Amino acid sequence: MPAILSTDLVTGIISFLLTLMILSYLIGDNPAFRVAVYIFVGVSAGYAAAVAWWQVLFPRILMPLLAGSLTERVLALIALALGILLLMKLSPRTSTLGNPSIAFLVGVSAAVAVGGAVMGTIIPQTQASINLFSLSSAGNLWLERFFFGIIMLLGTITSLVYFHFGAKATPDGPKRSRLVTILGGIGQVFIAITLGVLFAGVLAASMTALIERLNFLWSFLAKLL
Repeated sequence: MPAILSTDLVTGIISFLLTLMILSYLIGDNPAFRVAVYIFVGVSAGYAAAVAWWQVLFPRILMPLLAGSLTERVLALIALALGILLLMKLSPRTSTLGNPSIAFLVGVSAAVAVGGAVMGTIIPQTQASINLFSLSSAGNLWLERFFFGIIMLLGTITSLVYFHFGAKATPDGPKRSRLVTILGGIGQVFIAITLGVLFAGVLAASMTALIERLNFLWSFLAKLL
């Protein structure tokens, strides 16, 4: 068996200890676990700061201000001004000055989220649902494709109906119509199945990560021994 290199030995020991410190949470909250979490937060913050500097601040603000065209300098100054105003949120006395930056961030984030949802989710899913009913290209599997299309259409409609909260006023209080109640109940079944599948996927990913860490511990101990 080849000898473990010094750098590999050091990194292996550090990884081994950090893995044990994280897994120690199985016996409850303890100082070892908190130290590992603090290290993770610190390293993540340092990495985020380095990425922000080398991929945002330096190439998109500092360099355009020093060697960019007039348009690039104006845009960089606007970004720099918004960033400085955002820092005003650190103090209660000057927090009002940071409202334009917050409003700009919220507006852009909302536009990106809505645009991404429409162009990346709603329209492609609608197109995919329509394509399921294109039986001319299904060949001998047209019946199976038609069945899948009906299931998907039923799941989509009933899931949307489940989130319809309109109700009519009655002597006994607001009540939804019987049709909406039935369709909403079917949609609840589809939603429960979807959440179950998502939970199973998260659980499977977590178990995969746990198995990988346990395998790492076993392999590292086998190399040392």
